Amino acid sequence: MSSTPLARAIALAALGASIAVPSLAQAEFLKDSKVSLSLRNFYYDNDNRDPYTGSAPTTPDGYDQREWAQAFRADYISGFTEGTVGFGLDVQGLLALHLDGGKGHHPDSNSFIPSDSDRSAVGAWNRMGATAKARFSKSELRYGNTLMPSLPVIQSNDSRVLPQAYEGGMVTSKEIDNVVFSAGQLSHVISRASSNYTSLSVSGGTRGSNQFRFAGADWKVNKELTLQYYYANLENYYDQHFAGLTHVYPISDNQSFKTDLRYFKSGDDGKNGQSGYFFSNNGGYAKNANEVDNTTWSAMFTYSLGGHALMLGHQRVSDDGGFVWLNQGSVTGASGGNEGNGGSDFYLFTNAMVNQFARAGEQSTFGQYSYDFAKVGIPGLKASIAYISGDNIKDDPTRTTDGVGGDHKEWERDERIDYVFQEGALKGFGVTLRHGTYRGYTGAANADTDQTRLIFNYTLQLM
Repeated sequence: MSSTPLARAIALAALGASIAVPSLAQAEFLKDSKVSLSLRNFYYDNDNRDPYTGSAPTTPDGYDQREWAQAFRADYISGFTEGTVGFGLDVQGLLALHLDGGKGHHPDSNSFIPSDSDRSAVGAWNRMGATAKARFSKSELRYGNTLMPSLPVIQSNDSRVLPQAYEGGMVTSKEIDNVVFSAGQLSHVISRASSNYTSLSVSGGTRGSNQFRFAGADWKVNKELTLQYYYANLENYYDQHFAGLTHVYPISDNQSFKTDLRYFKSGDDGKNGQSGYFFSNNGGYAKNANEVDNTTWSAMFTYSLGGHALMLGHQRVSDDGGFVWLNQGSVTGASGGNEGNGGSDFYLFTNAMVNQFARAGEQSTFGQYSYDFAKVGIPGLKASIAYISGDNIKDDPTRTTDGVGGDHKEWERDERIDYVFQEGALKGFGVTLRHGTYRGYTGAANADTDQTRLIFNYTLQLM
């Protein structure tokens, strides 16, 4: 089990505070507290169809990754003490057990189960953390190492056995009606397949940064229209501006048309491109090697009718370099061991199950059809199928296998079905089955892959 000095300090401070506050404040602190235990059983099958292509393993071990794990997550979410400023504390403990993987089906570096010193899968990995919080009026400050932000410039990932989490501080304010302000500074991250916190980086970066700052706002102009602006900076790597617009036009009681526009402008910062502060440009072309220089925009339109939803969209990545987002690069953990892939999400529609479609010059067209079976009397059952096609991908000039330049293409098809039991002894028990098929060009950063995930989720509310 790994608990950082920050977590221990927060726990001791909270203990001291609970002794000092009046009994009434303690009562409010406890009265609004919640305790839950979440269980996740996860089977992961990644079938590399072309194991010698791109970043796929080049030794027999790990051609086809098949692994199975069970996770336990305990959360204590406190209330706030009474007074002008209310204080609280959230504590989280996580444990994951490797159930099976099969000999030869565990790549040394992966995002599902961490590797031991002999390159086999570890039997178990765990962590414990805490976040202190304070509330004043309609503003809330959080500081700790269990932060899971979901903002346009930073997206925490929860698509494996354990969730990704960040260490640092965040402020959320709703003092102005219809406007939500968010700001913060993060210093470390723990990946989905790790027990150790690491510095922050980007894909390809071999040196860490301990300063990621962000600020922005969501303005709900009216019932139908929301505008967004955010700024982010990862020291010595990149600056990023984001602007977004979401509009939902209600056609009738059971029909609507949604427009979602997103624009990112990213540039280099500080030592980017020097002394290991590299950016891999997602395995693609860069006008200036190892540097961030990108503009990406996307537009998505969704027509909904009853339980049906049809989404179509388009995305363009500029020619000078790939889209950039916060990740862990090649930075090793505190123990120096293999920490696998950080696996951060990013706020684009092409953040698909297998691939990202975010290389320099890439133009992607995508669509999805989904259906909510509650409309035909089966609440809790949902299904979807999505397809993304990307072309005009600029080549990495260092490649020699397929030449320089060219109009490279790739595509992905994803299917998903979810069911959550609505009543009875299994009420709240969820089942998710996902399948993704990716095919790219010779020399692509990703190998041709067929991927299957079977996930069971259940949360017990203990208090």
